[in-house]
Amino acid sequence: MKALLDFIARHNHWFLFLLLEVVSFVLLFRFNRYQGSAWFSSANYVAGKVYEMDSKVNSYFSLIPLNEQLTRRNLQLEQQVQALSEQIIDLTHDSTYRDPQRLEGLEQMQLIPAKVVSNTLDRHDNLMTINRGSADGVRKDMGVVSGHGIVGIVYLVSAHYAVVMPVLNSHSSISCSIKGSGYFGSLEWTGGDAEVAHVDGIPLHAKFAKGDSIVTSGYSSIFPAGLLAGTIKSKSHSDDGLSYRLSVQLATDFGSLRDVCVVDNTPMREQLDLLRQAEENKTTSYD
Repeated sequence: MKALLDFIARHNHWFLFLLLEVVSFVLLFRFNRYQGSAWFSSANYVAGKVYEMDSKVNSYFSLIPLNEQLTRRNLQLEQQVQALSEQIIDLTHDSTYRDPQRLEGLEQMQLIPAKVVSNTLDRHDNLMTINRGSADGVRKDMGVVSGHGIVGIVYLVSAHYAVVMPVLNSHSSISCSIKGSGYFGSLEWTGGDAEVAHVDGIPLHAKFAKGDSIVTSGYSSIFPAGLLAGTIKSKSHSDDGLSYRLSVQLATDFGSLRDVCVVDNTPMREQLDLLRQAEENKTTSYD
């Protein structure tokens, strides 16, 4: 305390000068209209800039939950478009409605939003880590999607994180089909270009064109049918010459991927489990 008092005593003239300056400015701006107006305008300009910067910062951080909402909504809309397209095709061809509970089933599909915390693109067996785990409802073998298309399959799970095997992994194999047709094959990646994968096993008599969509077939409990994987870029014959190999331009940009959703396709999983049990019971009864 004594040191503080000594400091004030040594520099008291500076403190007096500052006090007089403040008083003079107050008197100047308060009792002179022109100077007061200039001060008011300048102060408003500075305050406006500060508020503008504060608004931009708040807007930037609010983009995080907004991106999660958009990712989830894009996936739901994509599924609805697919279901409605199938209805239109059925009605146009005057045939029986193919799947009357398709739209209702979309509401049962649970989406768990997640952030990509690590990702690789330059390896033969790339892996991705997301910030959701078993505590959030994530389980092994769940599908992972973005707002643009499929991403991969959950490979390992801890309490709060999960490792995803993306499409860009040599061990990844996802059942896909040409949209609007019954022809399907396996979407696989053999390395190289991170934007292109391949679908093998398409019959030679299949009809399709460059730019046609490749979507999930729904023949597994991982992904529901109709999720976009990419578009046909080109075709070639398989090594044995008995089928086509399609070069697919992937819909998901793995280099800029930040927001994803884990798909809890429990209704589809239960249906497939029942079908397997029925097949096993049928085989047992025949034996």
